[in-house]
Amino acid sequence: MRLIVGISGASGVIMGYELLKALQSVPNCEKHLIITEGAVKNFACETNLDIAEITALADCNHDNKNMAASVSSGSFRTDGMIVVPCSMKTVAGIAAGFAGNLLLRAADVCLKENRRVVIVPREMPLSRIHLRNIKEAADSGCTVIPPMLTFYNGANSVEKQIHHIIGKIFMQFGIVYDKFTAWEGCPKC
Repeated sequence: MRLIVGISGASGVIMGYELLKALQSVPNCEKHLIITEGAVKNFACETNLDIAEITALADCNHDNKNMAASVSSGSFRTDGMIVVPCSMKTVAGIAAGFAGNLLLRAADVCLKENRRVVIVPREMPLSRIHLRNIKEAADSGCTVIPPMLTFYNGANSVEKQIHHIIGKIFMQFGIVYDKFTAWEGCPKC
């Protein structure tokens, strides 16, 4: 499996880091990483991680300004792309097909090649413009997994909430995530 992971400048960049860590346990998964300039700033603001710790989790790191990178072409086969977190600017770019940087170009390529694109938009509250762009992205073929809280599986910490989101993302690619707790019915009902 070959996946592109994009981390854009929305709050919640730790989810991108945790996703990359989780992908380490997937056998034969080649990870191509694109981190936007905004995401680099958010890693500095929201975490104690050094960017080198994040990039070390990928097999190939791409400069967001390098429009000639392998992932910018449909002839470079991938199994799809995950953008986590996905800023509203990035959602707008994907929805409009505006490939102004490598992350947006890679998403555009995946969509034109009918490959899976999963976006994890992180914003609250959502404006009508945000909702329109998310709908346009979904209509264009993106799977939208907003990082919403879960309550049915005992996820009583931020870490467990992130595991739930990663599990939902992995399901889109047929990957089983051992830290994901699926709903199996209510024993009290």
